[in-house]
Amino acid sequence: MKFASTRLIAADIKRMVAFYEQVTGTAAQWLAPVFAEIVLPGAVLAIGSTESVPLFKEGSAEAGANRTAIIELLVDDVDAEFARLKDHVDMVSEPKLLPWGNRSNQFRDPEGTLVSLFTPVTDAAKERFGTR
Repeated sequence: MKFASTRLIAADIKRMVAFYEQVTGTAAQWLAPVFAEIVLPGAVLAIGSTESVPLFKEGSAEAGANRTAIIELLVDDVDAEFARLKDHVDMVSEPKLLPWGNRSNQFRDPEGTLVSLFTPVTDAAKERFGTR
């Protein structure tokens, strides 16, 4: 088995795709008017519009309803990214050191999903992510 992507459902797909293009600095690949992917090293963030949900099963997913997942993006310098994005996103927290060795900050995407940018800073965290 191979993990392929995480997909978010968006009421306003164009706004959501533009948001993640700004955050990641990566242009989306539009595979259909109702579906785009942002391909990053190690992960794919897929974004589908609410119109794509009935292709699977009507009502099986709902835009803006998730409060259990956090999209995590490893960055070289979380403080620099915070400075770049702080005036453009709905910030939840400023960068801080977490108990597992990452310096992290969080903000919400246009549908309310929590996004975390982090930089490993302790030796153990750097080793886990191969950033030594």
